[in-house]
Amino acid sequence: MPRSLRVLAPAVLLAATLAALLVGLGIGGGAAERALLDPGAVVRYGMPVARTLVNVSMAGLIGAVVLAVWALANVDPGVSHHGRPAAAASRASGETPAETRVALDLAAASSAVLTVASAATLILTYVDVSGLAFSADEAFGAGLAQFVTEIELGQLWLIELLLAAVTTVLAFAIRGRRSTLLVLVAALLTALPLAQQGHAAGASGHAQAVNSLLVHLVGAAVWLGGLLTLVFIARVVDGRRLAVVTARYSTLALFAFIGVAASGVVSAWLRVGSLDALFGTGYGRLVLIKTAALVVLGVFGAVQRTRLIPRIAASTERAFLWFVLAELAVMGIASGTAGALGRTATPVSFEPLRDQGEGTSPAEWLTGDPLPPELTVGSYLTVWKFDLAWTLVCVFGIALYVAGAIRLARRGDRWPIGRTVAWVLGMLMLFYTTNGALNAYEQYLFSVHMLGHMMLTMLIPLVLVLGAPITLALRATEKRGDGSWGGREWILWMVQTPYSKVITHPAVAAVVFAGSLWVFYFTPIARWAASEHLGHQWMIIHFLIAGYLFNLSMVGVDPVPYRFPYPLRLVTLFATMASHAFFGVTLMTGDGLMLADWYGAMGRTWGATPLEDQSTGGGIAWGIGELPTLALALVVAVQWARSDAKEQKRKDRAADRSGDAELEAYNAMLAEQARRDRRPARR
Repeated sequence: MPRSLRVLAPAVLLAATLAALLVGLGIGGGAAERALLDPGAVVRYGMPVARTLVNVSMAGLIGAVVLAVWALANVDPGVSHHGRPAAAASRASGETPAETRVALDLAAASSAVLTVASAATLILTYVDVSGLAFSADEAFGAGLAQFVTEIELGQLWLIELLLAAVTTVLAFAIRGRRSTLLVLVAALLTALPLAQQGHAAGASGHAQAVNSLLVHLVGAAVWLGGLLTLVFIARVVDGRRLAVVTARYSTLALFAFIGVAASGVVSAWLRVGSLDALFGTGYGRLVLIKTAALVVLGVFGAVQRTRLIPRIAASTERAFLWFVLAELAVMGIASGTAGALGRTATPVSFEPLRDQGEGTSPAEWLTGDPLPPELTVGSYLTVWKFDLAWTLVCVFGIALYVAGAIRLARRGDRWPIGRTVAWVLGMLMLFYTTNGALNAYEQYLFSVHMLGHMMLTMLIPLVLVLGAPITLALRATEKRGDGSWGGREWILWMVQTPYSKVITHPAVAAVVFAGSLWVFYFTPIARWAASEHLGHQWMIIHFLIAGYLFNLSMVGVDPVPYRFPYPLRLVTLFATMASHAFFGVTLMTGDGLMLADWYGAMGRTWGATPLEDQSTGGGIAWGIGELPTLALALVVAVQWARSDAKEQKRKDRAADRSGDAELEAYNAMLAEQARRDRRPARR
């Protein structure tokens, strides 16, 4: 690749981004002079520029690390050393392949820029909200310290700065394949504070907006950063290798496009609110510009995937790279427009309800959302509270599973239809639990919260485990031979790690499964999960994983290092059932209200009293919660019977092959023993 393109690519991206940002600020009025407490032109323009650099550098960081983990070789592809395979040669030399080294260098540089840009944005944000001019005196420093320790916006920017700094150190220091996962986790965490800033805490729809923006940020980062990484690694690989890496990136970009498009629609609708505002306000016009850029990028992606990738291997990568350059320019326009949107007033106000003075109900003050209508039987089908992140998890989960089953069928392999039905059913139940009435009412009614908890920890994991997703993935995913790790290689590594052997051990899984109930509800964790968005998402993930690992150790088909014998499995099941029953009885008979400052302070005028509702929740944990455990015990019994039947058939086949030699030898041994017993009697 010409050196000019390597220099021109980031220059075009930054130029298009800054140009679109300035135009967008003019259209939306985001940099207009204020009538009161104007911070000055430096802050009015410098703050959106710094924030846009945060977004672009975060994209370079996440995109480069994702490609390094998923698409690039950690051993030199196709290279051998003294007749040894490439993997052995790379281990012997201790060197990181050039393509991965370039990607990780880009990640480290992007993370360093992210750190500097975050620090600049933090200071400019403080100057903007405080109305104080920047200075080096003690008063300014004291105010800044108070801003980052007591004000949520300042705390989030401080967290972003610290995460970026830690990620920079990791990106410079780490080059190993497995340890790069640590860099990836740290890189993804840098998107979380930015997502939480996109919507005021305590405002209506905060949870949905945060998850939607998080999907948008991560998807755009993988898309933009991955494309920029292709330009940089093109100088160290040939056309054939570039075609392989680009094809893998294209798959990631397709998922990213779906996530960015879906989250963009949700975020725009939450902030615009009506068609009149879409066409009649500066914010709405910027949304239209960004939408047009997204459509153009979708066309770029389709052309890249269907026409250009095959041409790269034919030594025409120069045309491909110029095509990528044009795509980066459009991405810069989208990024700059997004930066302008962040500084433009939204048609729909997102002022926290608790700050609106009189007329705010207790439920609105606590949750940020108005109290839903009275819960009826029909409400379980008619009331919804959608969450884009979990919707995409379910959609992608079903799509990937079905694609794997279809791939096996085309190859001539059989995959049981029952497993497919079980997986799809489990994903649909997860979708309903995280988007339906259970999600809409769980903040206000403890009984509904407990019903959702039982779904997440007992029923949904059981059905998902019966789908055997790991086995399907291992059978449907192709093995790579170019030194990189794809789905098959990462899955095999995950199931063989010492950590996996510990958490999948039946005893450990049972303790976590049964003990999580007590630890969660009788510690401050429950209050954190009820009031904080991050805590609620942690609760969903934790109980899903805990339930999945327990069911996997009991009835799973997927490979695990060790499982209890069938009799001990039943003993374990009944022990966990007793623990759940005791927990439910404790709630039912208790005379104290759990989370009284939450469930007892909602101000509901309908339904049972908070204490009666808590008792109902205990009954759900005891009664309804035990039904999946009984179903699990039934599955264990059926598997036990089938195992005995298979063992008996194995013995019958062995007897048929040997002509009952084992039985005849056994009878001969008994006859000989009888003869020895008769000899002393005759004497």
